[in-house]
Amino acid sequence: MRMRYLGRTGLQVSEICLGTMTFGGRHGFQHMGRLNTIEARQLVHTSMDAGVNFFDTADMYSAGQSEEVLGAALGTRRDDVIIATKVRWQMPDGDGGPNDRGLSRHHIVRSVEASLRRLGTDYIDLYQTHGWDGRTPWEETLRALDDLVRAGKVRYTGASNLTSWQLTRALATSERSGLERFASHQIQYSLAAREVEWELLPMAEAEGVGVMVWSPLAGGLLSGHQERGATPPAGTRRAVGWFEPVDPERTFDTIDVLRKIAQEREVSPAQVALRWALEAKGVTSVVIGARNERQLTDNLAATNWSLTPEERAALDEVSVPRLPYPYWHQEYSDAERVREPDEH
Repeated sequence: MRMRYLGRTGLQVSEICLGTMTFGGRHGFQHMGRLNTIEARQLVHTSMDAGVNFFDTADMYSAGQSEEVLGAALGTRRDDVIIATKVRWQMPDGDGGPNDRGLSRHHIVRSVEASLRRLGTDYIDLYQTHGWDGRTPWEETLRALDDLVRAGKVRYTGASNLTSWQLTRALATSERSGLERFASHQIQYSLAAREVEWELLPMAEAEGVGVMVWSPLAGGLLSGHQERGATPPAGTRRAVGWFEPVDPERTFDTIDVLRKIAQEREVSPAQVALRWALEAKGVTSVVIGARNERQLTDNLAATNWSLTPEERAALDEVSVPRLPYPYWHQEYSDAERVREPDEH
């Protein structure tokens, strides 16, 4: 298991991060998983034994139960790991009041105290905004987060699911006002969702922001268990209508290539898809989820081998999305001056 620095910080995190959306199973999250503390502890310890030191959760996952289960599963090993959690959305079992959401100082301060209690810790390693809040100025959000860092309740801050201009504005606000800077950005990225390659990945690399990848298997689709045109398997998130939009034709063409490489390598299609994400330029850590030991062990095995240039080229070619404007225009009209000099 390789360690990578998180953005410009001196913090090292494992290239695999264990996501904990399968922990708990309350308030609409039951189709993600229903792992209790004993089951979760087994996955946590298996991950740590494999070299994982990075765990991701969020306050809203299972209405806080994911944080509770993660904290209990870690127990006395808490100081050996990096815990990342998030704030932004209304808690499923919250009071529903007008301030029970967003990135205002009010909501952030109240939420961090609740997360600390649920996790059973006195500090959060990486506290991430869980999305964009167009009603709260960045200055207010970033100053509240900066205060939490200065108070020792949070050690690093990060963002999730922002556009390039939103993240750029946040970084500029931090620099202008001398506030704690986002160390990371957590984004969707997979062979079925490569749009972040147009702006978010190169922007993060240029600005020294670490990248955490969520849904590297496109909600399980890239595991290859579903056939083209078939109904999603019962009990999965896709079966209940909770999944990310993908281009079906291109995605199943990609799955065909994944299966071919997997068969030749004697590994699972999921491993091939994860290996592609692990090797992607600009990616710091890939967030995986698991419902059981078998899934976890298979996913972790993706760190033990590498794609050949030919295999990666085949995956890149079959999964490439159509370029939107202005990217197609730049590529068509002046391609030799769009790329960086070292790419020639």
